[in-house]
Amino acid sequence: MTGAAPAPDPERLEQDDAAWDAFVAAGNPPSHLQSAAWAAVKRPNGWRALRVAAAAGGRVAGGQVLVVRPPGSPWGIGYLARGPVTPDGPLDPALLAAFLVRLRAVARERRLALVRIEPELLAGDPLAGSLAAAGLRRVEPVQPDRSSIIDLRPDEEAILGAMHRKCRQSVTKSARLGVRIAEVGGERIDDFYAVHADAMRRAGIAPRSAGTFRAMWEILAPRGMARLFLAFGPESDAPVAALLLVRCGGRAVDLYGGTTADGGALRANYLLKWEAIRAARAAGCTEYDLWGLPRSGIEQFKSGFGGVETEYIGAWEMTVSPAGAAVIRIAERARAAVRRFRYRETHRPDAPDPLGEGSANASAGSET
Repeated sequence: MTGAAPAPDPERLEQDDAAWDAFVAAGNPPSHLQSAAWAAVKRPNGWRALRVAAAAGGRVAGGQVLVVRPPGSPWGIGYLARGPVTPDGPLDPALLAAFLVRLRAVARERRLALVRIEPELLAGDPLAGSLAAAGLRRVEPVQPDRSSIIDLRPDEEAILGAMHRKCRQSVTKSARLGVRIAEVGGERIDDFYAVHADAMRRAGIAPRSAGTFRAMWEILAPRGMARLFLAFGPESDAPVAALLLVRCGGRAVDLYGGTTADGGALRANYLLKWEAIRAARAAGCTEYDLWGLPRSGIEQFKSGFGGVETEYIGAWEMTVSPAGAAVIRIAERARAAVRRFRYRETHRPDAPDPLGEGSANASAGSET
């Protein structure tokens, strides 16, 4: 008789990238935001990563915390997206409590004034009460707090059949109009960016820099975590829609993209997303995360693909140094006011801003 596999060693998880990434990929569910590769993506923007792991009841929970230190401040800010991670089932109160105790201790050691946490727990989960009991308070979410997730385990016909009728019609119409979909390599990242940046600007959102996407591809693609898809019109080699798919474990995330005005007329975004869903399923993924339902038009578009609408418990903040946290919150409110007043001149999505980390609803251009 074979017993359960021993729990991983928390100390090793905190120090060993390979052990950590295997732990995250086996997560329930996995998240690219918790991977060592994603920490590398964020490093040029001023973020540094540390990992925290704790054990209770023969189980282990771990979380990767991205840390930024505002210029001139003796305190840092920690941000833990889509964690803590557990590979052997959902968090339980004892494991969450042990993790929070360890997190607070590490945060004190590293002189963090506060740590913001966005667990991948569904709205209504009683563990929200455990967070409140541990002294955490609700704050504005950074990552999308609602998404639509498609189960890729059924066959293609069943997945297609679960889509809204108008969505299926748009997929078919796009193919009939001659739209072509191709998976491409990093040599086309600038073509991807041209489509994405144009879509973001038309939506009134400042895009990240082209260099950010080149670096992202160079880090994620060799690890098998990124795939790039372009859609072309019937008589042109210029892309009319683009999509960057990020994978972690069995989850594919539709993270960034965009559609040109011509692509919209051709319904290219529908066929492009359907082909990306097919590709993710063929690669062995079991779910496809459409990554956020940020606006009514985008929500309608994404909901047409037949996923299950998923709502999370949102973001929570652990105060470690009351004085430091008060100073940081005042500074953040001031920066936010400046952005609202002069958004286009001052907003820099790549800046090390804790409120912009991870780009909440970063795929806002992927459906426009």
